[in-house]
Amino acid sequence: MVELSAVLTELIFTNPENGYTVALFENSEEDVSFTGVGILPFAREGRRYRLSGDWEVHKRYGEQFSFTGASEELPTTADGIEAFLASGMIRGIGPKTAKAIVSRFGDETLKIIENEPARLAEVSGIGPKTAAKIVEGYARQREFANVALWFETRGIAIRYAKKCYDVWGKNAPDVIQNNPYQLVDEIVGVGFRTADALAAKLGFDRHSEDRLAYGSLYVLNYYAEEGNTYYPLRPFCERTAELLEVSSEEVGNALRVLALAGRARLDSLDGETVVYPELLHRAETRTAAKLLDLEQASIKPVAFDRKHPVSNVELSEKQWKAVELACLSGVCVITGGPGTGKTTIINTILGYFERAGLTTAIAAPTGRAAKRITETSGRPASTIHRLLEYVYSDDDKRIRFGRNAENPLEADAVICDESSMIDIQLMDALLQAIPSGTRLILVGDANQLPSVGPGNVLRDILESDMVPSIRLTEIFRQAAESLIVVNAHRINSGEYPDLNAREKDFFFLRRKTEKEMLATILDLATRRLPAFFGTDGEASDPVRSIQILTPVHKGLLGTESLNRELQAVLNPPDETKREKVFGNRLFREGDKVMQTKNDYELAWKRTDDFSEGEGVFNGDLGTVLAIDPEFNEMTVVFDDVKCATYDATNLEELELAYAVTVHKSQGSEFPAVVMPMTWFPPFLATRNLFYTAVTRAKKLVVLVGSEDRMHAMIDNNAIRERFSGLAVRLKQWDPFR
Repeated sequence: MVELSAVLTELIFTNPENGYTVALFENSEEDVSFTGVGILPFAREGRRYRLSGDWEVHKRYGEQFSFTGASEELPTTADGIEAFLASGMIRGIGPKTAKAIVSRFGDETLKIIENEPARLAEVSGIGPKTAAKIVEGYARQREFANVALWFETRGIAIRYAKKCYDVWGKNAPDVIQNNPYQLVDEIVGVGFRTADALAAKLGFDRHSEDRLAYGSLYVLNYYAEEGNTYYPLRPFCERTAELLEVSSEEVGNALRVLALAGRARLDSLDGETVVYPELLHRAETRTAAKLLDLEQASIKPVAFDRKHPVSNVELSEKQWKAVELACLSGVCVITGGPGTGKTTIINTILGYFERAGLTTAIAAPTGRAAKRITETSGRPASTIHRLLEYVYSDDDKRIRFGRNAENPLEADAVICDESSMIDIQLMDALLQAIPSGTRLILVGDANQLPSVGPGNVLRDILESDMVPSIRLTEIFRQAAESLIVVNAHRINSGEYPDLNAREKDFFFLRRKTEKEMLATILDLATRRLPAFFGTDGEASDPVRSIQILTPVHKGLLGTESLNRELQAVLNPPDETKREKVFGNRLFREGDKVMQTKNDYELAWKRTDDFSEGEGVFNGDLGTVLAIDPEFNEMTVVFDDVKCATYDATNLEELELAYAVTVHKSQGSEFPAVVMPMTWFPPFLATRNLFYTAVTRAKKLVVLVGSEDRMHAMIDNNAIRERFSGLAVRLKQWDPFR
């Protein structure tokens, strides 16, 4: 084992996920440079490290120092201290401030910061508040370096080190050593497998109560992430026992402990014993009860009179029935595919409600869907989260809603569009905020993909037949002129679409190989579709208007490959555009990006009125506005006006969005949709996924690939069944139990 003290002079590569680093170092004692390879969390140029390892000769890269241990050494020279302070790790100090501090105190700078911090005020431009931030940042950086080193030596992903430090501070190693399973509850992003692997390294018993409990919760949450609100007890115990390498009896005992602790619920549905996460059981039972309560409650009267309509728009008989249903019911569901007049019905319902003096709240699950309602109705709409005035609770790492049973919405009616996207927990939160006597109108397309979250809310409500509903099937004349609309209905009915009609909006480009498909998609995005749209407003910008949709992430025609290729042609390298590498992702100013998880704490500021808020949501699309290399930050603008700043702690939440999965496109509309038609896994190559993709397009659909594969998708009407008990509970609800 060899030990070296060296300064990192050039960072060649670093993976923020695991800290793996390749860099050039300079050993000042021997005045030699060398390449070092190993785990070095948060490596920075200009830092001095104590490395322990051995020299080895790589077949391709020659001699290099492979280190297995690394610790940072504080610099002692003025130049080294300046580089250390300017590296961006201490918030509040950039290169200019670092230079000013070191110019004043020289090689005594670090001693001054540690022992005489008040003297920082001697530096021009640094007041007491700034000095306090610098001292705090320096102390946190030193503590954090030790925590990160502890993580690295135990093989835990470095990205979790900061999250643990933020929760437990310098005591993080002691807390984890005592019970590594606490990571699952306290640290966002740490799952059971990570905690379990660490527990094994620390010598925890495989049959311990903590392991059995957290392992059972892990499997419950896995099934919830697959869309289920519950799972049958017997297969649950068998599969969990197999995963944990324990007996089914031990899993059953763990579930009883979890039930007593209020984290799981054993119940019976249609004579079968099932197990729920407690939160989903509560959401499902409350949803059933509140829907029936709203349906049976007395409501303010609305005079429905066809002879005195609220607009000059002509409605069909079924559309009139839908409007009448909304006017006379406490709860109702209006479903239909594209072109069936759902927007017209919403506007007509709003007209009758306004004539009757009712106040109406309008909402949708996503910001884009809410914006579309505002544009088509001329009335303000919001996301359901914003309607419910959400806040993030630091205490239990969950969102709370300001509008609830104690502080209900002040509206006589609530209309929710895109209701197929609402999962059971969001529906529960919405219903709790709607007081008895307030109308609820759910509008959506039951043939779309179900919600990303657990439950099958819209379909379950329709299946129960306990809530008044109407299904629109007639395609109206103007919509019937669009092949997008006509073909969407054909696909939904199991028929093959009409292709390549002249002067229409639905095209199929036949290509044999995936390489040919990729080349055609790139040509469409850069040349053919921009020429097709010309200067047609939003559609004239290929980055904004052309959305590539695909069912998968991996493979030549998955999102990862397509985004790399599309970025290269739609936003190529340019000396005027800064770039940022994060793991295997490269972001460039001007890139189209998507938020991949709900981040309720992420702050944003609007550029139009400078108002501020928090929260960016899974599926939100934005553009990289600026990259700041000095502070290692990236600014993304959402909805053209909301600017949010990302750093190393949350960049994992972003990905390129020139191509996105069909699931991620739900609730959005794009001028043009392009989709490859090749082999995809059968559970993804389904009719309703294809139908969902086609209905995302406003002006143009282009399919590229094999007609046989398209036909196979349409023929595959397999719907992944979810274990969801809402329909059963609605049918069997007993208000006295």
